[in-house]
Amino acid sequence: MTEVKAELISVGTELLLGQIVNTNAAWISEQLADKGISVYYHSAVGDNFNRLADVFREAGKRSDLVFITGGLGPTEDDLTREAFQHISGLEIIEDQDTLNKMEAFFIKNSRMMTPNNRKQAHVFKGSKVLYNSVGIAPGIIVDYNQTLWVFMPGVPREMKAIMTEGVLPFLTDTLALNTVIRSRMLHFIGIGESQLEHELRDLISSQTNPTIAPLASEGEVALRLTAKAENNQEAEQLIDKIELKIKEQVGQYLYGYDNIGIEKKVFELLKQKQLTIASAESLTGGAFASKVVDQGGASAIFNGAAVVYQPFSKISALNMSDELITAYGTVSKQCAEAMALQVKKVYQSKLGISFTGVAGPEEMENQPVGTVYISICDASDQHYTEKFQFNGDRQAIRNRAVKKAFELLFYHLKP
Repeated sequence: MTEVKAELISVGTELLLGQIVNTNAAWISEQLADKGISVYYHSAVGDNFNRLADVFREAGKRSDLVFITGGLGPTEDDLTREAFQHISGLEIIEDQDTLNKMEAFFIKNSRMMTPNNRKQAHVFKGSKVLYNSVGIAPGIIVDYNQTLWVFMPGVPREMKAIMTEGVLPFLTDTLALNTVIRSRMLHFIGIGESQLEHELRDLISSQTNPTIAPLASEGEVALRLTAKAENNQEAEQLIDKIELKIKEQVGQYLYGYDNIGIEKKVFELLKQKQLTIASAESLTGGAFASKVVDQGGASAIFNGAAVVYQPFSKISALNMSDELITAYGTVSKQCAEAMALQVKKVYQSKLGISFTGVAGPEEMENQPVGTVYISICDASDQHYTEKFQFNGDRQAIRNRAVKKAFELLFYHLKP
């Protein structure tokens, strides 16, 4: 089988307004990858006849397989069928099986079926009509101008049912699919995207199958490895080989795979080592603790948190020395280390971690906005303290401090 180029078109003005998140495209892409079908384009278009027709024309020129979700309902702004008829000239007819199902539905629910509801039974003459087991509007498959067009409702539950029960079996039989696409995400922390690309420049420049795609996010970076093969085992073996080469060069920064986040990884390491932790938070205001308790089973490793925003709260809640704060200030290495030590004692944990600094909007204690101290106090009262200068607004500084803390804990805890 030659490579099939697929395209997804999501119809609905609500998608463009941000009122609904387009989860359909991601889900369909995932299903197609399992069948070895490459998706080349995603697009979203509003409920506008001319724009729909334009998008359909372009899709027909460049793709072998086009999926269209949405715009198949009963209202006047559901224009998907009409726009496709405009570019194809195909006749729209009424599907009797769908109409019978619709009438039975309204009778069963003691509701009156208005005339516009019949529109949902409209299909293209000569098309394959796919039963909708959880809704009314059917799926439609049309072979037009050397392109397969798949039309499905935009309601995710209905789309998934039609895709699973009708579309995928049809594609498997029709296209004689004999390949799969597999991806693996590798997550790195402590290395920037540009440095990671530099270290792996030879592998990235010579990539074929699998492909290597760097993906940056706040405070960390990921690599997506994607392989195409005849079966899952072969694809995984291809990915294993390239992953081994990547780990030989930057493996010290690798913390996890696929959907794991750094917070989850640190939680797992604490649990493996049977360590508990408590946090003393000034500028972060409990944000670190919130991330920890987001993890299921956090009570196994988290003893508590003290949000100590003012000097007097550090003294009263953590039994810190007034003299230390007077001598060094709250934005200092000495204060950070005392906070980490004292919160460990107060909450009887094996580890203590502290945050103090200046989130803004104004400098404090002659320290510029963005100055942050993070200190880890271990079971033997040994301190590991770092000073940072973060950029951004108040919220960005706080977020970066929390992410950096998980990074420090990861390197402190990893084998």
